[in-house]
Amino acid sequence: MADRQSTDRLLDDFLIAVGDLAPVAVWAHGSLAGGDYQEGRSDLDLIAVVERPMTLAGVRGVVRLHRGLRKAGPLAENVHCSYLTPDAMADADRSHLTWAQGRLMRRPVTPVTRRELHAFGLVLDGKPPEDLLPPVSDAELREFVVRDQREFWRPSVDKARLWTRDIWVDLGMVTFARASVTLREGRLISKREALDLLPGLGAPVEVVDDIGGRRYGGDWHAGAAAKAGEPLPPAGPWLDRRAELTRAFLGPAIDRLVAAYE
Repeated sequence: MADRQSTDRLLDDFLIAVGDLAPVAVWAHGSLAGGDYQEGRSDLDLIAVVERPMTLAGVRGVVRLHRGLRKAGPLAENVHCSYLTPDAMADADRSHLTWAQGRLMRRPVTPVTRRELHAFGLVLDGKPPEDLLPPVSDAELREFVVRDQREFWRPSVDKARLWTRDIWVDLGMVTFARASVTLREGRLISKREALDLLPGLGAPVEVVDDIGGRRYGGDWHAGAAAKAGEPLPPAGPWLDRRAELTRAFLGPAIDRLVAAYE
């Protein structure tokens, strides 16, 4: 496993700070739990289960906690954490207090995240997911994945302004590949596996290499375009071209996927 000493120190700091909320459990999911974590590039996706619903004082405590973590360095900006209570965990559509992207919001803990937690979640403190979190059926997982592609990602493809940003290109492409495998085979795959599969799904190699190079650096195996020795395009024109390639691929690909599994 790649060195992650800074990550481990940050997690230790988080566990000390979140102790003021007396959590029943703290779990990690996403790249850290799935074995695809890249220090400094990947998000730290966490779940804290607290015994009681959040009061205003508790919400303020969460804000202080995450702002205080910034003293640990820039890696703290990658910490995302949802705060759940045991009595509110059964409903996968329910939104929970969440710190992400440097601010408070409310969002659900999706069936994909719930399946990740049961399949390979890391227990950082307290009880394991199977003691608190209801399992996700295959039918529930499939229904969510199709709905997410149809109702969130497909309309987003039509919003051209979004797709010059790295985060939309990265998540849009990777989520589509992961959705394809989940619907076809019923399993979850890592972001690295998703990138490896994308060219076979018809994705533009230049875009896949762009994502892989930024996420994995020198560890990424460049595709056909890079192997041919083509020079890297200037940033501005490339961002526009990358957006066009991504949207031209994802729109029809999502339509076909949704039609096949609705």
